[in-house]
Amino acid sequence: MTTATVLSRGALRLVLLDLGLACCAVEYASAALLGDALSLLGATEGPLPVANVLVVSGTLTDRIAPAVRRLYDGLAEPRRVISFGACANSGGPYWDSYSVTKGVDQLVPVHVSVPGCPPRPEALIYAVMQLQKKVRGEAFDNYGTQLPMVDAWTR
Repeated sequence: MTTATVLSRGALRLVLLDLGLACCAVEYASAALLGDALSLLGATEGPLPVANVLVVSGTLTDRIAPAVRRLYDGLAEPRRVISFGACANSGGPYWDSYSVTKGVDQLVPVHVSVPGCPPRPEALIYAVMQLQKKVRGEAFDNYGTQLPMVDAWTR
């Protein structure tokens, strides 16, 4: 299941594409229904544009991994990835299974990881805010050190 959400504020525009692989997809859908919170981030309605942020939510298996890589390669540049939930981050409670990929970062570069099983919908909103800050060069770690800026958005 994939859904798209457009977040636009000034020159910064994010188009999120959710790849719902398991139960974390329900939390993504809950976050998408939080209209007031997303409107503060600049969510808009309209025609579906080309996505440039992939949100992987749920358990990633070795069987589905090539399709996830193809989906990532099909994103518009500059492309970003949010890993949403323990299963997407590290395999979660299924980490020792022979068929589970030990995190989406094994396949694609991850820019923001959201912990939790399942993470709360507000955590996705916070992750998007952190990605926006990283893009603008305004992100700091817990010790006050400025995090490196990622490439500017072109769309």
